[in-house]
Amino acid sequence: MKSLFFVIGCVLIAACSGTTETANGSAEKTAAGEEIDGMSIYQLTSSWQTQDGNEMTWKDLEGEVLVAVMIYTSCKAACPRLVADMKNLEEKVGKTPVPVRYILVSIDPETDTPERLKEFAGLNHMDGGQWLFLRSTEDNTREFANVMAVKYARISPLDFSHSNIISVFDRKGAMVHQMEGLAVNNEQTVEAILTASR
Repeated sequence: MKSLFFVIGCVLIAACSGTTETANGSAEKTAAGEEIDGMSIYQLTSSWQTQDGNEMTWKDLEGEVLVAVMIYTSCKAACPRLVADMKNLEEKVGKTPVPVRYILVSIDPETDTPERLKEFAGLNHMDGGQWLFLRSTEDNTREFANVMAVKYARISPLDFSHSNIISVFDRKGAMVHQMEGLAVNNEQTVEAILTASR
């Protein structure tokens, strides 16, 4: 696992081109005044579109705990289980002192338009404010997949093969935990979310 986090750190550092300092040489900080280091997801500058059609960047979520997974809405195999796993985590975690955002990132941005993502959210009863569905360009999606250590590939016109990984990011945007597999014991993941939100 340590080697995995090292690889992820290298990806983030490469993606950020060392932009952890401001023009006057001071370290970049979150809205709460905490320093952002080069391992933070907030260093990614990619633009994303939400299920409501709004544009955003990862830094717009600073100060929140993020629980993220990559799916596609036409998936009939693993994705329904990943969606169920996310819903189970949200139910077990409940209310927290710090907001927790549950994020589902599409690996099929061509098909998964904001309208389709919004419909999918509604059909799965994931339309509360804690749920966020995102799509972007293929390049941005690949960059984020590298951060998450998610591998995916199109295997037919309608289907993808992909990793089944749920990641937890703390308020500074640093990855603190990953859960791999489907319908696995999620006690450690719940604890990681609760710890990050204290």
